[in-house]
Amino acid sequence: MTHLTPIGGEGLGAYVALPAAGTGPLLVVLQEIFGVNANIRALCDEYAQEGYVAIAPDLFWRQGRGIDIDPSSEQAMDRALALLASFDDAQAMQDITASIAFAQHLHGCPRSVAAVGYCLGGRLALRSLFDTAVTASVSYYGVGLETLATRPLPAGKSALLHVPQQDIYCSAPVQATIREAARGPLKAHFYPGCDHAFARAGSPHFHADSARLAHDRTMNFLVPRVGPSYDLEALWEAHLDYEFTTRDVDLTMSTMVDQPYVNHIPTMTGGVGYADLRRFYKDYFINANPEDTGQITVSRTQGVRQIVDEVIFSFTHDRRIEWLLPGVAPTGRRLRFGLVGVVRFKGDKLCHEHIYWDQACVLVQAGLLDRAGLPVVGAEGADKITDNGIPSNRLIAGW
Repeated sequence: MTHLTPIGGEGLGAYVALPAAGTGPLLVVLQEIFGVNANIRALCDEYAQEGYVAIAPDLFWRQGRGIDIDPSSEQAMDRALALLASFDDAQAMQDITASIAFAQHLHGCPRSVAAVGYCLGGRLALRSLFDTAVTASVSYYGVGLETLATRPLPAGKSALLHVPQQDIYCSAPVQATIREAARGPLKAHFYPGCDHAFARAGSPHFHADSARLAHDRTMNFLVPRVGPSYDLEALWEAHLDYEFTTRDVDLTMSTMVDQPYVNHIPTMTGGVGYADLRRFYKDYFINANPEDTGQITVSRTQGVRQIVDEVIFSFTHDRRIEWLLPGVAPTGRRLRFGLVGVVRFKGDKLCHEHIYWDQACVLVQAGLLDRAGLPVVGAEGADKITDNGIPSNRLIAGW
């Protein structure tokens, strides 16, 4: 099929997705029993945004080149299981090795190689640690892991297993075996209430929250082992500079992925997607904040793809501030409140922001909420973030 790039001369092909830089760490993406279908190609594209050269070899090419099965179609499972019945894991290891050599030669990938696999690919990802140059592998709901999971991993290699607890293809005894084996270089996470294919968008068992958590864990596992690493703090500081100092909407958007989102939780303001977020930034945020807006960063926690900022935010409410107090006329009051921002990156671009603050604290200071008889605080809540001398428990009767 046209989306597959030929590898060698025997008929093996692969879907290849490149990061913006054109090269990066190599990630071999190993298919489910449905071939290199739209889902696997989309995963490759996502991993490329994270900075990887993502290559998905067509492991069914010996049964038929370019097999692409829609899991939701009639007879999809029957066809896929028939392909699986004649599948040879050892030949798949040869295909993985050929794909690695191809990508390293053509795209200049580093020697360290990772693999991520789903279903059938989950088993192959783990096996690749024994039979190929792969040094770190991630298995999503891998099948047939009971023997592989108990084998000691080769020196210097490591694996991460994502195991849905309701997986009909991974019985309770097999899960118990995995739990017992998961120590040292083999790590496993179990997902309560999740079934097979919980991370596949469109699956009847798709579980968005668990899929996001599994992806975060995957990145936390891969980045320290094979990269790519980015200076997230510098990227975040540039974004903040464009937002609050330069006040340039397009420069701010340039720091983000093609379809980012920002969610201000207390007021449900922000934007989802490029067009809505740009409109929000232009009309309701970047050009709408008071001139005396100030931020004090109290703490910053950084992961491989995430920053969490704890900030004291302040300004004079001298204009309508729709993201904070929608529909409220300027009060002229000074507002000071604690704010927490959870900022996620995809590669070297911001992906999304979740922003939290104490809205009751803001309403009290703006004169919009009478605190009498209510368990709420005003500006002293922000002051206590940095001053432990302010007494605690003043709202608790009898303290």
